[in-house]
Amino acid sequence: MAAPAQPKKIVAPTVSQINAEFVTQLACKYWAPHIKKKSPFDIKVIEDIYEKEIVKSRFAIRKIMLLEFSQYLENYLWMNYSPEVSSKAYLMSICCMVNEKFRENVPAWETFKKKPDHFPFFFKCILKAALAETDGEFSLHEQTVLLLFLDHCFNSLEVDLIRSQVQQLISLPMWMGLQPARLELELKKTPKLRKFWNLIKKNDEKMDPEAREQAYQERRFLSQLIQKFISVLKSVPLSEPVTMDKVHYCERFIELMIDLEALLPTRRWFNTILDDTHLLVHCYLSNLVHREEDGHLFSQLLDMLKFYTGFEINDQTGNALTENEMTTIHYDRITSLQRAAFAHFPELYDFALSNVAEVDTRESLIKCFGPLSSNTLHQVASYLCLLPTLPKTEDTTFDKKFLLELLVSRHERRISQIQQLNQMPLYPTEKIIWDENIVPTEYYSGEGCLALPKLNLQFLTLHDYLLRNFNLFRLESTYEIRQDIEDSVSRMKPWQSEYGGVVFGGWARMAQPIVAFTVVEVAKPNIGENWPTRVRADVTINLNVRDHIKDEWEGLRKHDVCFLITVRPTKPYGTKFDRRRPFIEQVGLVYVRGCEIQGMLDDKGRVIEDGPEPRPNLRGESRTFRVFLDPNQYQQDMTNTIQNGAEDVYETFNIIMRRKPKENNFKAVLETIRNLMNTDCVVPDWLHDIILGYGDPSSAHYSKMPNPIATLDFNDTFLSIEHLKTSFPGHNVKVTVDDPALQIPPFRITFPVRSGKGKKRKDADGEDEDTEEAKILIVEPHVIPNRGPYPYNQPKRNTIQFTHTQIEAIRAGMQPGLTMVVGPPGTGKTDVAVQIISNIYHNFPEQRTLIVTHSNQALNQLFEKIMALDIDERHLLRLGHGEEELETEKDFSRYGRVNYVLARRIELLEEVKRLQKSLGVPGDASYTCETAGYFFLYQVMSRWEEYISKVKNKANILPDVTEISTFFPFHEYFANAPQPIFKGRSYEEDMEIAEGCFRHIKKIFTQLEEFRASELLRSGLDRSKYLLVKEAKIIAMTCTHAALKRHDLVKLGFKYDNILMEEAAQILEIETFIPLLLQNPQDGFSRLKRWIMIGDHHQLPPVIKNMAFQKYSNMEQSLFTRFVRIGVPTVDLDAQGRARASLCNLYNWRYKNLGNLPHVQLLPEFSTANAGLLYDFQLINVEDFQGVGESEPNPYFYQNLGEAEYVVALFMYMCLLGYPADKISILTTYNGQKHLIRDIINRRCGNNPLIGRPNKVTTVDRFQGQQNDYILLSLVRTRAVGHLRDVRRLVVAMSRARLGLYIFARVSLFQNCFELTPAFSQLTARPLHLHIIPTEPFPTSRKNGERPSREVQIIKNMPQMANFVYNMYMHLIQTTHHYHQRSRVPEERSQALFVLDCHGTKG
Repeated sequence: MAAPAQPKKIVAPTVSQINAEFVTQLACKYWAPHIKKKSPFDIKVIEDIYEKEIVKSRFAIRKIMLLEFSQYLENYLWMNYSPEVSSKAYLMSICCMVNEKFRENVPAWETFKKKPDHFPFFFKCILKAALAETDGEFSLHEQTVLLLFLDHCFNSLEVDLIRSQVQQLISLPMWMGLQPARLELELKKTPKLRKFWNLIKKNDEKMDPEAREQAYQERRFLSQLIQKFISVLKSVPLSEPVTMDKVHYCERFIELMIDLEALLPTRRWFNTILDDTHLLVHCYLSNLVHREEDGHLFSQLLDMLKFYTGFEINDQTGNALTENEMTTIHYDRITSLQRAAFAHFPELYDFALSNVAEVDTRESLIKCFGPLSSNTLHQVASYLCLLPTLPKTEDTTFDKKFLLELLVSRHERRISQIQQLNQMPLYPTEKIIWDENIVPTEYYSGEGCLALPKLNLQFLTLHDYLLRNFNLFRLESTYEIRQDIEDSVSRMKPWQSEYGGVVFGGWARMAQPIVAFTVVEVAKPNIGENWPTRVRADVTINLNVRDHIKDEWEGLRKHDVCFLITVRPTKPYGTKFDRRRPFIEQVGLVYVRGCEIQGMLDDKGRVIEDGPEPRPNLRGESRTFRVFLDPNQYQQDMTNTIQNGAEDVYETFNIIMRRKPKENNFKAVLETIRNLMNTDCVVPDWLHDIILGYGDPSSAHYSKMPNPIATLDFNDTFLSIEHLKTSFPGHNVKVTVDDPALQIPPFRITFPVRSGKGKKRKDADGEDEDTEEAKILIVEPHVIPNRGPYPYNQPKRNTIQFTHTQIEAIRAGMQPGLTMVVGPPGTGKTDVAVQIISNIYHNFPEQRTLIVTHSNQALNQLFEKIMALDIDERHLLRLGHGEEELETEKDFSRYGRVNYVLARRIELLEEVKRLQKSLGVPGDASYTCETAGYFFLYQVMSRWEEYISKVKNKANILPDVTEISTFFPFHEYFANAPQPIFKGRSYEEDMEIAEGCFRHIKKIFTQLEEFRASELLRSGLDRSKYLLVKEAKIIAMTCTHAALKRHDLVKLGFKYDNILMEEAAQILEIETFIPLLLQNPQDGFSRLKRWIMIGDHHQLPPVIKNMAFQKYSNMEQSLFTRFVRIGVPTVDLDAQGRARASLCNLYNWRYKNLGNLPHVQLLPEFSTANAGLLYDFQLINVEDFQGVGESEPNPYFYQNLGEAEYVVALFMYMCLLGYPADKISILTTYNGQKHLIRDIINRRCGNNPLIGRPNKVTTVDRFQGQQNDYILLSLVRTRAVGHLRDVRRLVVAMSRARLGLYIFARVSLFQNCFELTPAFSQLTARPLHLHIIPTEPFPTSRKNGERPSREVQIIKNMPQMANFVYNMYMHLIQTTHHYHQRSRVPEERSQALFVLDCHGTKG
């Protein structure tokens, strides 16, 4: 197998290069934002730049990057664009800039939205240019740029400006481009369309000729573009050299076609046009497909296009077609062909009279139609309206090959999509792992197109949605697998031995040489399948390794995935491995196959099962694992061996590789997605269209749902009636009681319910009814019934004063429908989530809520807060492996809950025993839950009923307060409660206390009744299943756990009514979708009532390691972000309580009016200055250290020694002033820098008690969702902004600090970046050198913003800071010397720690 060529990496220009560039000089003269006096607009500048910079460099990305970065589009091109100055260079320059913005993944249309007037004219010019002759004014390369621009337009239909232009190209009138016979056929199929078509014709007649001509041009645009493409395609020779411009044009064109087919609004009318041009037939017969090297990507794209043109969907209605409907369509096509043959072509009688199954394969169709002449084939095609009618006297102009392929490809039997999917192996093999078009390397530049599905705003059907996600998820995990294989196998250093075998010169922790491999079972296939039900094999390895690594291998669990690898190295012993050269040829890798562990075998050859029992100790080093192989893959390999005489792959393996368990769940997730596609996915009706991206985006908002709930109990949400009134601004609050003393929470609120589906009623005059009525809230305070005399009987209460937007989020979450809450940093997302959960729990006690988060850490934070509210802990359950980190004494995992139930049962039975004794009842009532139940029924209830009959109001007799206490039958039992139990003040009060006591007793027996099941179920597993399915009301898990365990949960009969997702903007699209389907539908409907998503799409998206999937396929788009883009209504929390107001200003521009909570101004910690530092935030410029700025030892592993040393020096300075080290975190934007800073910390601070270690040294991405008082941030880059250009990363970086933020960066680079301007303009307004006050110890009494009374010192550069800190440290050592004679830190050590290594330290 040929190893792929390594792609070039695009080297970003350095600041000095930027400054030296001709472009930059022009920018400084004409459009740079920081230049005050700019020269007037000159069209010649645009012409020059285009000719000299862009065309001359053959559209070099580096030049275009520079132009785009200098804000050429925003400040010059579009600002000055008008029809008068429009020219070829002008159009092309704008297209290049827009394409570059899409490549960089930054918003592209903002500039056009601000000045939309000339966009229609500009767009028409683009259409005209796209159809121009290739050898005319526009070259093929330029037209490829235009195609890419058009593709971006078609993929941006959510932008009104773009949609208004594009719609004219893809609406029904485009059917003008069809042949008349085909048009007639289509209109006949759907009678409704004929009415529209006649209307269109009428309107056309009313137009003036010029406008009509313009409209016709637009309608025929795509048909003409296809014809133009076909002519370019036909000009590609079979074997002579071809210019790559032609190949790239063809690839980009097919990409555009795929994107048009994969969106319903564009596909609806276009699919018929595409079919009528027979584009696919032309492509499959073209020379380009048969060119091995140049046509590889084209062929892959073509297969994708073929898939989408035949997609199982009704183009008109948008409904998915079932298997039966697809079969019917196929049969209709064949029978209409048979009818035509029977009526008009006697030579086809045999074909016409055969049954369908006999003639619908490719072979039989070629056999029937092959012998016919070209003219006859043309006539058959024209009878089917596929080609224009052939006049009697003329011969056809079409090639026979084309005519035959047209008829065969249209009528051959297709394998259904689901069948294809089920026959696909889930593990990647060497063919996919190293195919650059499918799994590009880390150096993906974004220039070419790829054979990958894209995740945009809309999907055709749920099947399409799942399939795209399935493919991308599979490939993203393949990329990670490739990295692991390359790492492990090269560490093992496979060399060729003297005898031609393999010898391993190294070792790897994650891989071992295979000693023996045998297939031990191939089970029979299921009926109707041709692959075995399972294939098992035994793999033997020799674990002669360190104990902890041996433990890791022996700890492989059931379902862990491993890879079996065959290497046949050709390099002799001792050859060095070069990471820059292609991997495959160096190690001689031949095969890769996946497998799943069943278990390790014991001495007797039996699988050791996972379980609570201790594992047997095995002697010796040899271990054998039983593994499951992929049956589909096995069947393909064996077929290949038998039919083609290929070697048996399964006799060649010589390496087994394992992966880290956390990164190794891809197979389970893929199986889950595949299972979902094989079942009827039942998504609630109110969600279906929104998930696919169609219809009214606000249709699932509670105000438009058909079943809003009028009265809701807000329980402890409000702290007082005043709090309630301020929470509903603009509403008229009416309280049912007038006495202010009784207006205390909890409150029930009745909201005005709108009639109809969210539409206001109309008066007879058609006027809206007075909206006053819609603003009235009826509030009813109610008293929670007394729960008993013990202090712990009092309900726990919420203490947070929610803001009115938080209340709106809580209200929306309690109503049925979809609620989306956007929570900027520090706005109390978790508090809102917990309150929603608590309120649903109390309002709908019979419903069950599923909580899903992205990380275990978020789940733990939620759980800790849920514990503080009034929720019975027996109803909480936590699934997955993260419960170990919960910071509570209690264990909420399945087995923890089982133990809790068993322990609680014993406690309650003890209480029953005490009650029995206090009542003097003989016998053993507390033996089991069952006997306790009888005791309650016959002994407790009878006494209570007798008591009630004595003390209840008798007619005409005033009740006596003392009777309540006198007759009370449970005095002795409640003797251990605070006394006296009865106050004797009023009859009502004492009666409520008595009933509270009885509620306390009754609850004991209710719980025991629930716990009876744990007496009947004996095993821990059964008990835990019972808890999950019956007992738990609030079940929490991570999205990964949901994806892994879906099959098990559905099988158990797991049910839930509500889903709450935290960190929703960080969860992959597919991992957000799977939790909706963790239960079987009831009578064909989903029982899901509420879906609450809480997240922040302005912070970082899900982590996708491969740049191509992240950028090209948009895989990093979460479902939350997609919903926001579609326009689903959101509740935006708007008050933060985390950071100083000045720090909040660095990121609040990104949100809708984000303000501060009052305590941010009032609390002393926010109003006091940061000791020893003049400013609460500062951007500190760091120049090259010893001539070096950023360095890159490995791909994307960026480091910057100057910044690393500076950051650590500031950290040490703060600690020496007295700052607690754990209140400081050091963040950076790259992993390389993180490792470098950790190394320097280890060398400088070590375990020094005077300094300590920072709370965390990590990357910005990893620190999302966390915070600290002081953040020191290193931005690393000095050549190009890099991924900080993604504003979401900037928002996370700026919002982690509460009290102080100090940023180290190359200012000249970052201040020019358009996207970062709002933050960097504030940062650069302060001095760019560090200002310190060395004599001011921590904590200080100075107020923030006050001028200090002590001397301020300005630090110019890093060496100065390092020397300053060293001297400060030595001074500190000397002054404390005579106090700490014994515990003195040896001076030599301190010097070793602190002298800055002037030759530079390498991390």
